[in-house]
Amino acid sequence: MFKVDLNCDMGESFGSYKIGMDEEILKYITSANIACGWHAGDAMCMSKTVESAVKNNVEIGAHPGFMDIEGFGRREMVVSKEEAKAYVKYQLGALIAFANSNNIKIQHVKAHGALYNMAAKNKDLAIAIAQAIYEVDKDIILLGLANSEMINAGKEVGIKIASEVFADRAYNPDGTLVSRKLKGSVIHDTDLAIKRVVRMVKEGKVEAINGEDIDIKVDSICVHGDNPKALEFVDKIKQTLIDENIEIVPIKEVISGGDI
Repeated sequence: MFKVDLNCDMGESFGSYKIGMDEEILKYITSANIACGWHAGDAMCMSKTVESAVKNNVEIGAHPGFMDIEGFGRREMVVSKEEAKAYVKYQLGALIAFANSNNIKIQHVKAHGALYNMAAKNKDLAIAIAQAIYEVDKDIILLGLANSEMINAGKEVGIKIASEVFADRAYNPDGTLVSRKLKGSVIHDTDLAIKRVVRMVKEGKVEAINGEDIDIKVDSICVHGDNPKALEFVDKIKQTLIDENIEIVPIKEVISGGDI
């Protein structure tokens, strides 16, 4: 039987600002990427999100980004390899504190926004993220864009890796995501998006924006639940996967067949 994880970015509320529908999306997913206070989130939100994930039997992961609340971590920054490594360690350490207080372990790390997109193409940045994880806890999984430098970096550093795909995003022929600035970068047709997901899981193929089929490995599918329509989309994806005899399990079970 095929196995796949459903992950979602969450814990991005802070102060009096509520972002996302975390309590609702936790009912559908198997892994949660929790913001660590730099691009979004704060201590109270991190605490509540970890507790909610535990109650819903959802594995947790750190979601570190650039210190850029104004830009929601989506603006590129010029940083050294050493700085990037320290940034990831700092944010991972913050989430580990909340994990420890709930007697659970961090399953994975998934970079956020510009940090994620830059590391997908920049080997030095990808290596910095992988080294940060290795030096904190080498059993933590690096969740990165399929076919990207992050996957290569995880292999080179010697940590567990998991390949991520996106249900509603278009792909370039080289396996990178089409820029949101370009037409066709986001797939709005729910049925088409779901068909693409099923094919990615079962055949290891996806049609790029130029019509060419490219190889793709799927360990985890990123979904969003920041509005009622998005929740309906996630519900439909999950039910379709089940109907296609695809088992939905946490990342650690997809890549290892069992617990870490």
